[in-house]
Amino acid sequence: MTEDNRFDYLIIGAGAAGLASAIYGVRAGMKTIVLEGKGAGGQTGEASEIENYPGFPKIEGMKLAEKFKRHAEEYTQILEGRSVVSIEHVRDMKGIHFLVKDSSGDEYYAGAILLATGAEHRKLGVKGEADFAGKGVSYCATCDGFFFRGRKVFMIGGGNTALMDAIYLKGIGVDVSIVHRRKEFRADMVYREKVKELGIPVVWNAVVEEIKGEKMVQSIVLKDVETGEITEHEANGVFIAVGITPNNELAKALGCELDGNTYVKVNRKQRTSVPYVYAAGDLVGGIQQIVVAAAEGAIAAMTAFEDITSPYWVVNERAGE
Repeated sequence: MTEDNRFDYLIIGAGAAGLASAIYGVRAGMKTIVLEGKGAGGQTGEASEIENYPGFPKIEGMKLAEKFKRHAEEYTQILEGRSVVSIEHVRDMKGIHFLVKDSSGDEYYAGAILLATGAEHRKLGVKGEADFAGKGVSYCATCDGFFFRGRKVFMIGGGNTALMDAIYLKGIGVDVSIVHRRKEFRADMVYREKVKELGIPVVWNAVVEEIKGEKMVQSIVLKDVETGEITEHEANGVFIAVGITPNNELAKALGCELDGNTYVKVNRKQRTSVPYVYAAGDLVGGIQQIVVAAAEGAIAAMTAFEDITSPYWVVNERAGE
C-alpha cells in the first residue's frame, strides 16, 4: 500500500450525487477520488433540457453535467471508464477499511466509500425507443413534462409512478393518455380514482409496438394483446414508466441492507447498514431529482468525515441508525 493509492474517501459514480460529494469531501479535508464506469455526469447528461435546477433557469443536460464535472475536477481526480469489480473489507491501524479494484486492474485503499451508482429506467425495447430518446421519448415526467404543455403524449405503464406522472402531466396542461397492457391498473386506488376523476383516457390491454417520427416523435403504434389489432396514434411524446432498476450489485456484495431487495436503505445522514459505507442519489430511491441527489451526496461526505474522525466502535453503532 502506497500513499498514491490510499484515500480517505472513495466515491463510486460520477453523477450529481458523486460529484457533489467529491467537492464536499475534499473541502472537509479528506483525500478523495471518484471512479466512474462510463462518463461523468450520470443521468443529468441524458436530459434534453433542465429547468428546475437552481441557478440555471434553462440548460441542456449535457452542459449541466459538464459543469458538474469541471467543478469537481477543481478539487479531485475523476477516473472515467473505471468500473469497480470488487470491494474487500480490510482493517489497518491507520483507518483503512476497504480494498477496491477497478476494471483496469488498479487497486485503491479507502477509509470510507460512497455508493452513487444510480439507477436505470427500464426500457420497452421497441423500435424507435432509442432513436427518439430525448426527442419525444422521456422517462421523467417532472423533468420533461413542461415541454409538452398543450401537446399530445402517451404515458406507458400501470403502476403508481405511471399514474402519478400522468396526473402531474394533466395538471400542467399536457394532453395525456395512458397505455396499459392489462385490464386494470396495479397502482394504488387513490391514483386510479384520481385518473378517473380527471378524465385521463386509458388504452387498456395494449402494448407499444413502435415509436415513429422523423426528427421528433410523431406517432405511436399500439397492439391490442387480446385481439392482435394494430393501431397508430398521433403523438408528440411518449413517457415511459415501467420501472426503475437500481445499480445495487456492489451494495449487495458489501452486505448493505436493501429496501425490498431493490433500493439501498440509508438513514437521514446517508449511512447504510455497513460501517463506513454511504449511499446517495437514485440508488436510494425517494425523490429522484438532480437537486436531491446533489444534496444527498453533500450530506454523505460530511457524514463520512464525521465517521472517519470517530472511534470505530462509535461508527459501528451509528451504521443504519
